[in-house]
Amino acid sequence: MKELKPGKYVMIDGEPCKVVEVSTSAPGKHGSAKMRVVGIGIFDNQKRSLFGSTGDDVEAPIIERKRGQVISVSGDSAQIMDATTYETFDIAIPEDLKGQVDAGLEVEYIEAVGRKLLTRVHKQ
Repeated sequence: MKELKPGKYVMIDGEPCKVVEVSTSAPGKHGSAKMRVVGIGIFDNQKRSLFGSTGDDVEAPIIERKRGQVISVSGDSAQIMDATTYETFDIAIPEDLKGQVDAGLEVEYIEAVGRKLLTRVHKQ
């Protein structure tokens, strides 16, 4: 747990989170130092906290950054074709990217714990 720093990723309550704050208390008379880690959920933007000793093990999610091309847009979702595997899938368009996603554009998305999130649209 002591390797956690802001900007790294950790699993909190089964949800992959980006660490935004880390605070440590001094070791007590009968124990080790305690840590409090605050993270923001990657997929739901919810704030979560993790408490424990600095020596505790924590689970880190495997986060893959990938590229794809938009095949079509239908309402609040887009159909994407992965640039490497040519797999096609539907993905929700986040609020901050609505109106920017069009067919034919290249996008970046992240994949973690079997879920995908659209992160960036490349303008041509």
